[in-house]
Amino acid sequence: QVLLVESGGGLVQAGGSLRISCTASGRTSIGPAMGWFRQASGEEREFVAAITWSAGAKFYADSVKGRFTISRDNAKNTVYLEMNSLKPEDTALYVCAADPRSPLWVPYPEFHSWGQGTQVTVSS
Repeated sequence: QVLLVESGGGLVQAGGSLRISCTASGRTSIGPAMGWFRQASGEEREFVAAITWSAGAKFYADSVKGRFTISRDNAKNTVYLEMNSLKPEDTALYVCAADPRSPLWVPYPEFHSWGQGTQVTVSS
């Protein structure tokens, strides 16, 4: 089983920035890529971004392109999501995922393992 632990969430004003992290551990392989999803209260979970471990190929939802940047530290098994120009509509529980079971370029990539999430709240 892969254990995914997110951190770095918090409260930020609109227009501000925040960086969240996800560290993977466990005996099971974390697979070739990791990703971030988010779920606002009362809404469906939506894909945010994903990155491959080897080549560092990145995939983004249209709603965050140009504002969010996903990166990884292979040595630490950690993925980061740098969020800039935050908007109130970015408020959500941000959840990390590992070990994809679908292509990453589809609108909603599927993953085997999920974290518990870290809350990001953007005030207006």
